[in-house]
Amino acid sequence: MLRSWRVKLKLLLATVTLAVLLCWLYLFMGSLEYGRFLLLPPCLGEQPGRDVEREALASRVRRVEEENQQLRRQLGQAEGSDGSSLQWGASAEDGDPPGGERSNRTGCPKQRTVHKCELLHVAIVCAGHNASRDVVTLVKSILFHRKNPLHFHFITDSVAHQILQTLFQSWMVPSVHVSFYDADDLKAARVALQPEVSWIPNKHYSGIYGLMKLTLTKALPSNLSKVIVLDTDITFATDIAELWAVFGKFSDKQVIGLVENQSDWYLGNLWKNHKPWPALGRGFNTGVILLLLDRLRRLGWEQMWRLTAERELMSMLSTSLADQDIFNAVIKQDPALVYQLPCFWNVQLSDHTRSEQCYTEVSDLKVIHWNSPKKLRVKNKHVEFFRNLYLTFLEYDGNLLRRELFGCASLPSPPSNQVTAAVTLSPTPQLLGLLLSLTFLALQLQQALEELDEDDPCYDFRRQHLTQHRIHLFFLQYEFLALPNPTDVTLVAQLSMDRLQMLEAICKHWAGPISLALYMSDAEAQQFLRYAQASEVLSARRNVAYHIVYKEGQFYPINLLRNVALANARTPYVFLTDIDFLPMYGLYDYLRNSIQQLELAQRKAALIVPAFETLHYRLTFPKSKAELLSMLDMGSLYTFRYHVWPKGHAPTDYAKWRTATVPYRVSWQPDFEPYVVVRRDCPKYDQRFVGFGWNKVSHIMELDAQEYELLVLPNAFMIHMPHAPSFDISKFRLSAGYRGCLQTLREEFHQDLSRRYGAAALKYLTAERSL
Repeated sequence: MLRSWRVKLKLLLATVTLAVLLCWLYLFMGSLEYGRFLLLPPCLGEQPGRDVEREALASRVRRVEEENQQLRRQLGQAEGSDGSSLQWGASAEDGDPPGGERSNRTGCPKQRTVHKCELLHVAIVCAGHNASRDVVTLVKSILFHRKNPLHFHFITDSVAHQILQTLFQSWMVPSVHVSFYDADDLKAARVALQPEVSWIPNKHYSGIYGLMKLTLTKALPSNLSKVIVLDTDITFATDIAELWAVFGKFSDKQVIGLVENQSDWYLGNLWKNHKPWPALGRGFNTGVILLLLDRLRRLGWEQMWRLTAERELMSMLSTSLADQDIFNAVIKQDPALVYQLPCFWNVQLSDHTRSEQCYTEVSDLKVIHWNSPKKLRVKNKHVEFFRNLYLTFLEYDGNLLRRELFGCASLPSPPSNQVTAAVTLSPTPQLLGLLLSLTFLALQLQQALEELDEDDPCYDFRRQHLTQHRIHLFFLQYEFLALPNPTDVTLVAQLSMDRLQMLEAICKHWAGPISLALYMSDAEAQQFLRYAQASEVLSARRNVAYHIVYKEGQFYPINLLRNVALANARTPYVFLTDIDFLPMYGLYDYLRNSIQQLELAQRKAALIVPAFETLHYRLTFPKSKAELLSMLDMGSLYTFRYHVWPKGHAPTDYAKWRTATVPYRVSWQPDFEPYVVVRRDCPKYDQRFVGFGWNKVSHIMELDAQEYELLVLPNAFMIHMPHAPSFDISKFRLSAGYRGCLQTLREEFHQDLSRRYGAAALKYLTAERSL
């Protein structure tokens, strides 16, 4: 017994000596830098070139620590012999190797660094129009802070797939890979011919997609060993590489990293007879998950969660919090599977949570989770701060995130036998070809930009033509019948923020589907979203497709916008118009009847809708052709642009239209630019024409070159509403250089037309020279 106390006394003296030496070393290191008292923590490591005295001191500290370790082992043996149960030092949970041996280290946790070029994998389940819009803010926050190449794995429905694929292809962020996996294939396993997750009753608002994270070991590529899984309502406030580094802290048995749930849900005391799914303590939140996929596959994860879910559903009947309930039930059964993340990796902003305990300073925040159905309206005393942080990324210019990662390849190319893994789980030759074509497109674009002559007077026009604009299709909810009427027609137009007031009026005049391309900044897109959601007229429509083309460059890319709206129309026919025209009441039905009567399916024709204009902001809109002719005679209406650009619409032959009762054919003439109804597969607009001038003229010329009949409809009309001149038309009027470049572009267009259509295009060049 006396020997035991002597050992304890020696250990105490050694511990005190070590503490004094460590404190002296700590202060000494802090005073080295220019005499300043820095107090650098010992965890930061040593810098090269330090004084020899410091090395000697560090060596002495290590020797004292080794002696201390030896005394601890002796004490442990003495306590084992006399039955004492005192505990000294760290437990096995703190990372001690088996057998009580410890490496020479301080009390600082082991830090795992992430190489700056290491590829980080992030998986996100995303379905529908709203989630596709929300996930962009999450992606922006990650890209803003990131210093590593990223590979996003999206489990999507068909809607989110189209939206996000177009967005990332047009975004062209360096060192970012994107893969898509069809959620419909994961709902029911086709190989096993049995349901995968669709058999699980779920009360959560996320529906069946809230269960998809359970399938990631099967959905993601088999050679992917680990992944960070995120909900779409997450905002990052730090570099995601810090979270990736936490994988290095997992023990051999831990396979899932989660933050404790910060509400009382799983405690079962929220209301009378509240019966949640089983969970360990407060349970865990699955908004942020670290998954070691290779270990989970070896453990038989699919069978593990399925058996647990089947057992619990016998009494619970359904899940309330989707996959989170099942994850917690599995962890309750085997707690060794989970590594508990610090709560700042998932600060949960739902009502009545303990989230305020996760931070004391702004620098403590890592990840913010808007996991309440109320989202930004959640109750939290710091919600204004969190809301402002979220809005910062919501309205942040995504073009600024196209920055290179210096020292890392901007477009890393996987080995030829692994290229398809970066495309999809079940690669096809078509998808492989898509990846290669996108890479080739990026290289072509870069080469074209390098070949531009900055001394060319028209450099800005040519540069704008090559600008790669981000495109977010179907920005709002859009619903359309899968099997449309064979004569159905979509109104196609483009606009910017200054024409937003026209939307409600057009929706009142046109009951059919509409496809609109909106040229906006990120901040303006959010203003538009609020405007549309607050409008009774717009919010009631589900057949209006809004496609955001994000601003970049100094010219308005009018024909790019038209092509985006045209390409995403879902009907066989399109009405190509401009946003500042109001179609006559009933035009939608009239056009469908005309398409059927004229048998447009069997002929190549463009139906012309005659255009008129008013100079009055307040107009009693004519309800018939007779009323319009009366207003035309009284001088309250005019044929469109008769006083400034008569050539644009004179070939319509308004005199003949006044008395016409059947469609009549007209011939192409120079500068003719009517508004037409054509098949959706008509030629695209020429995107070299930006800003004002020749953007429609060139399109009608190409229709004529392809031998479209030009047929004027006798009982159709549209009226142009007055508005302030656009910025681009002002530049056209004031700048001789602008007009000169437009003329250059016209000549180049004629040359391209001649190359494509040969002798048939000579008449356009002849007509141009005769003007």
